[in-house]
Amino acid sequence: MRKRTIIILTVISAMLLWPSVHINAISEIPLEATYIDPNHDQGEPQRGPVLVPEVSIEGYTLFFGTPCDGSILRLLDEDGFVVYSTVIPTGTTTLPLPTTLSGDYELQIIQDGWCFYGWIEL
Repeated sequence: MRKRTIIILTVISAMLLWPSVHINAISEIPLEATYIDPNHDQGEPQRGPVLVPEVSIEGYTLFFGTPCDGSILRLLDEDGFVVYSTVIPTGTTTLPLPTTLSGDYELQIIQDGWCFYGWIEL
């Protein structure tokens, strides 16, 4: 009987002390690239490969794996309206998004005549 009680107490203790499982919710945002010509005087796009930014998201925070200094970040709703826009400050590795937004948005990063875009859910 004593052995059984010890086993039961050990199991209960292990269950109480078991660390809570935290799922790493950081997910990479797959981005596509399209050339845009906002000034209509830049000519043809570069012929070499384009470096697509590495961006991921956790909750309402964006994480930049590659620098996007001075780029324009925009969020467009499902109807194509810009609901948020900002310039990414130099040296930024994380950027909080407004917590007042919820739903699906097209994320756009505009830099050097290119628009990198993908979808996020907030």
